Amino acid sequence: MSSQARGLNNFISDLRNSKSREEESNRVEVELAKIRKKFNPGDSKLAADGSNPSLSSYQRKKYVWKLVYIHVLGYEVDFGHAEVLALVRSAKYSEKVVGYAALSLLLRGSDPVMANVIGTLKADLTAGPGDAARGKKAKGAVKNDAVQCLALCSLANIAGLELIQAMHVEVQRVLVAPSSTEQVRKKAALCLLRLTRTSPNLLSGREFAPRVANLLQDQHLGVLTSVMSLLSCLASQQTPEYEGLIPHVVHILSKLVMKKNCARDYLYYRTPSPWLQIKLLKFLQLYLNAIE
Repeated sequence: MSSQARGLNNFISDLRNSKSREEESNRVEVELAKIRKKFNPGDSKLAADGSNPSLSSYQRKKYVWKLVYIHVLGYEVDFGHAEVLALVRSAKYSEKVVGYAALSLLLRGSDPVMANVIGTLKADLTAGPGDAARGKKAKGAVKNDAVQCLALCSLANIAGLELIQAMHVEVQRVLVAPSSTEQVRKKAALCLLRLTRTSPNLLSGREFAPRVANLLQDQHLGVLTSVMSLLSCLASQQTPEYEGLIPHVVHILSKLVMKKNCARDYLYYRTPSPWLQIKLLKFLQLYLNAIE
């Protein structure tokens, strides 16, 4: 952690040096009162979104990180949402990453303020790599695939029903978009997996199966592993709709087992991507009659 987070480091040290739970609790209460006053001082006008515009970037990040740490320790944190959303909307990666981390931990999909972040999530998800090539990149601007990954991880962690209904179409688009990087496709597949687990039958197998077939032609084993996790879940929910993908799965399995076609990074004790092999076999278990 950089020297700029000295205040956060000191706060963490104070809590770790507490000699009793009561002493720690008192220190937390004092800090929460201080942060609450910084967020809403009363003598200055707040922005339209409820955040305090007089806070510097460093101050906002420091106080939000403190709230996150307090939450992780098990204390209730029921304020600061406006400052979290302000960080999420920022164009700077250093602010955005703090905002998304806090969003994932401090808020839930059922919180009313989540309606205010849907627009930002959609904008971040659709900020493809091609956008960075247009115009000169501003200092501190966010790398597009990085911000897409942040949005996907945060969405997967929150996964409220209203948020799922509003965002699942965008996640599908990112997953199948030719411009998406391998890292983004992996995150999108796993995010969609979480959404479908939370809201079963979210996707129509008849419509989505052809898209999965295209994804199974990806040459990146990391993408294939994530896609197979998603496919196994979808096939367990709508088994007949994904039966047509058996040849694709068998083809991948034969390349790994028979031809040993595997990148060096995915070899495990000379076994080509055993995790992917297991996922492929688990999918085929759903169609024993068809295979026979």
